[in-house]
Amino acid sequence: MAQKVAKVGVKRAEGYLYFIDKGGDVSRAKMARGGKKGGKPEKVTKAGVKKEKGYLYFLDKQGDVARAKMARR
Repeated sequence: MAQKVAKVGVKRAEGYLYFIDKGGDVSRAKMARGGKKGGKPEKVTKAGVKKEKGYLYFLDKQGDVARAKMARR
């Protein structure tokens, strides 16, 4: 199960891929569709999340930063 790390409440726009960047902030990039290239990443909001090794960080359905333990050996 995933646990919430930070409440940011990001509203998603269609056609964008949302992710947590190296700085622990929420960013988005235009998705590539039908031969068109994607866009450069842009920062959406500052979350300031400190990433720990062994966890996958993502934006959940409520638009908050969450993490889940990675299934690695």
